[in-house]
Amino acid sequence: MRHDRECRAVPPFEKGGQGGFAFPRTLLATAALILTLALTLTTPAIAQPASDPAPLSFNDNTEERRFHALVAELRCVMCQNQSLADSNAQIAHDLRREVLVLMRQGKSDGEIKDFLVARYGEFVLYRPQMESKTWLLWFGPALVLLAGGFVVARVIRARGANAHDGSARNDEEQEW
Repeated sequence: MRHDRECRAVPPFEKGGQGGFAFPRTLLATAALILTLALTLTTPAIAQPASDPAPLSFNDNTEERRFHALVAELRCVMCQNQSLADSNAQIAHDLRREVLVLMRQGKSDGEIKDFLVARYGEFVLYRPQMESKTWLLWFGPALVLLAGGFVVARVIRARGANAHDGSARNDEEQEW
């Protein structure tokens, strides 16, 4: 014969059958993992800015002026909103060194730009070349401005015509 105690199933969340609630180990482990990930991902990374190990040295003032003019026209491919001259990213340091090497090899500014465009695309240029695929980029703002002026002119004319028609009706309806 079985005793009642042996047949009664104890729910897994009851602590020793006393009615106290205890978390299962997997739930505690999952909560700890989520908390650890949350703290790890939300803690700001302590990144150190890239440092240029050896500053660039120029042969003369002409080379330095040409270099600074050229890197001011090129966009950093990592930062995307800074010129190559202003960016502090490691790739910007590398590209500045590459530009100086190409200059010393006797390449023209156009050849250097073509080399970077072939490697990184048109995006590297602050002033992309005018081609059929960049017409919208060059003339799009002017087209939007003209379309906006056209809409504003139409609205002003429509309001003027409505105001003029309304004042004539008011004069006819008014009794003296």
